[in-house]
Amino acid sequence: MITNLINEQLICLDLKATTKEEVFVEMIDILHKQGRVSDKQQFLADILAREELGNTGFEDGVALPHAKSAAVSEPAVAIGISRSGIEYGAEDGLPSKLFFMIASPDGGANHHIEVLAELSSKLIEDGFIDAFLAAKSEKDALALLLEKTETAEAPAAENGFLIGVTGCPAGVAHTYLAAEALEKGAKELGYEIKVETNGSIGVKNSPTAEEIARAEAIIVSCDKQVDMARFAGKRLIKTGVKAPIKDAKGLIGQALAAPEYQASGEDAPVEKGSKVTQARSDLYRYLMNGVSHMIPFVVTGGLLIALALAIGGQPTEAGMAIPDGSMWNKVLDVGVVAFTLMIPILAGYIAYAIADRPALAPGLIGGWIANNGSFYGAEAGTGFIGAIVAGLLVGYFVKFIVTRNYHKFIQPLVPIMIAPITGSLFISSLFIFVIGAPIASLMDGLNAMLTSMSTGNVVLLGIVLGGMAGFDMGGPFNKVAFLFSVGMIASGQTQFMGAMACAIPVAPLGMALATVIGRKFNIFEESEIEAGKASGAMGLVGISEGAIPFAAQDPMSVIPANVLGSMVAAVMAFSFGITNSVAHGGPVVALLGAMNKPVLALACMAAGAVVTALVAVSLKKMRQAKSQQTAVA
Repeated sequence: MITNLINEQLICLDLKATTKEEVFVEMIDILHKQGRVSDKQQFLADILAREELGNTGFEDGVALPHAKSAAVSEPAVAIGISRSGIEYGAEDGLPSKLFFMIASPDGGANHHIEVLAELSSKLIEDGFIDAFLAAKSEKDALALLLEKTETAEAPAAENGFLIGVTGCPAGVAHTYLAAEALEKGAKELGYEIKVETNGSIGVKNSPTAEEIARAEAIIVSCDKQVDMARFAGKRLIKTGVKAPIKDAKGLIGQALAAPEYQASGEDAPVEKGSKVTQARSDLYRYLMNGVSHMIPFVVTGGLLIALALAIGGQPTEAGMAIPDGSMWNKVLDVGVVAFTLMIPILAGYIAYAIADRPALAPGLIGGWIANNGSFYGAEAGTGFIGAIVAGLLVGYFVKFIVTRNYHKFIQPLVPIMIAPITGSLFISSLFIFVIGAPIASLMDGLNAMLTSMSTGNVVLLGIVLGGMAGFDMGGPFNKVAFLFSVGMIASGQTQFMGAMACAIPVAPLGMALATVIGRKFNIFEESEIEAGKASGAMGLVGISEGAIPFAAQDPMSVIPANVLGSMVAAVMAFSFGITNSVAHGGPVVALLGAMNKPVLALACMAAGAVVTALVAVSLKKMRQAKSQQTAVA
């Protein structure tokens, strides 16, 4: 098969390029002349985009620039040699001399992956690189690639069984090079190994629960998210995808001496080997993919909005406002853009985790529609909960579409046109014509309920209003409670907005405090701890959305904590007779004089935040302990 992707015309033994980009241009020109690339500029852009994800330079003077691109008309591998070498950015600091440029069609057949596996075994073969660089002609170079080498007798696999996991962002070159290196290293050490590859054609060669149970150690060499829950209780080392290419045997030794991996929270399985467990761990992985991509938008948008309101904001009857023409208005606008995008990003990357690139566009579209109530006649969108639903629905729908058998002429259109279009129509129709009407009715019903309760018991009203404020952080429940409270200001009843203003910041402040407390118990990931700092800043200016990443990642622990804390703050605010005359919440409103009892208001917020933090930490600890007990059983 390798002869279909590599031939003498695709080999250049004397590249003229003197820079990294010139190498790309020269080799793309070779591919173009052979009819393998239709658009040189597009393919160059895709190659450079791949380099942004991580340098493709290896040690020993080898580089493997690669990309999946719509500009590739037929898969191919171009090979070039620079006699003087060029600065490529390889980790060993040495110039690169031997280049393999892998051109893969976006959405086409995946036969080139099998060729890459053959190429991988050649590159880690002792003496191959030197022999190839010494080739006198293109014919000799090709012969070296096609030559079948007799492998020396390796020690019998008598020392035990290992599991490896490899994967790189593009899922083309490093994935299979790392897998080949692990297999070779394990064989030389006398171990049997099974390596799972998380490549561009999906996850292949996954170990079974029985294989995981008997494995001596796990080597996860991956630069993309993988399911770690299944490895709880096993000796495990986690590295980047390049590590085994450098020193596979050393890595295996480290794994054998590593401590047992402890999963945290929902990361640990509930019942080994069960379909329910696999479904739950997959669901967690999908949610994590969405959350990890959403966090930068939450942090960027939240902090910019917080900064603009804290420095340039002034309390008005319509809420915190920044004077027209102020520089802080522009800062606020940029923050709003990031905040507007975060919900579609959450949905899009949940869908992407399930069905890869074909699901990304419909996932983003579904998230946007879910968060924009105007599409289905509601005053507010469904928030992050709707985004999660949209992402999951799109992901599974697109996965179904792309896994059908199509005619060979239609197959290339499936990932770039058929799946995205059908997925977009599916999710938009579902929200507009099926889900939308019940949501609009729900919001009307909730508003009527609050209106009927407005003359009743303030404790009960505080429980309901606070619970709605903390439940979905910008979703329909939160929005109904907020809009109801704003409407009551016009009728002179500012105590409702007082309670709401105290409840609004509880979720972000509480989760910020929880990450501080939770460090001692190792229940939060590093990304969550960083998000906690931004969440605290957002809570200070009344941006409840700061807690969304935590709720999306672990809703069973975080949402109940947010609800209880917000209830406490709202009930206390009603009991103390706190009022607020502007349509905004958080400590910033109290400090700027919009609340009648600012010290008591701050005390209400603080009490609610403490309750949220303690409940969240307790629930997370309980779930972690239960998961660890099950993993050991």
